[in-house]
Amino acid sequence: MDDDARTRLLDAAEALFYARGIQAVGMDEIRAGSGLSLKRVYGLYPGKDALVEAYLDRRDVRWRGRLAAAVEQAGDPDERILAVFDWLGSWFREPGFRGCAWINGHGELGTVSEAVARCTRAHKQAFAEYLAGLVAAAGRPAALGPQLLLLAEGAMVTAGIFRTPEPAAQAREAAAVLVGASTFAR
Repeated sequence: MDDDARTRLLDAAEALFYARGIQAVGMDEIRAGSGLSLKRVYGLYPGKDALVEAYLDRRDVRWRGRLAAAVEQAGDPDERILAVFDWLGSWFREPGFRGCAWINGHGELGTVSEAVARCTRAHKQAFAEYLAGLVAAAGRPAALGPQLLLLAEGAMVTAGIFRTPEPAAQAREAAAVLVGASTFAR
């Protein structure tokens, strides 16, 4: 029962936090969306901060899993690097896309909530390490990883602001240039 209740609560919290922002959503709305009593909600998470942290942690696992599954479809190591940007484009086209949950959450609460700042840093660090691993597997210089991270993060922000998937294709083109140019740096 706890797992079912926790899932319902996190599903409701995620839908509301991602659509409207963390600060704009009250615990009573989340309770109503989950169908749980307020006592049950607070029994699972003692406060909104703990619920926000759980929401970001769960979303991180799913986000990185979906990215890795898509990238693994590409056979060539260089194409795996570029597949990151292809996946970003498909994510940006999803109904309800509202930008990066961690960037949004950090913009709202990163200076006042250590939990949000910590979750954001952990997510972005894991993404940076993932890109670094793709770069290493392709035999490219390590300096390419942070450059690709900046392209991907910039695409996320731009897509969220302008509500268009185009930044993913633009970032992919720039990444292809960087990957090609890194041949000379080997």
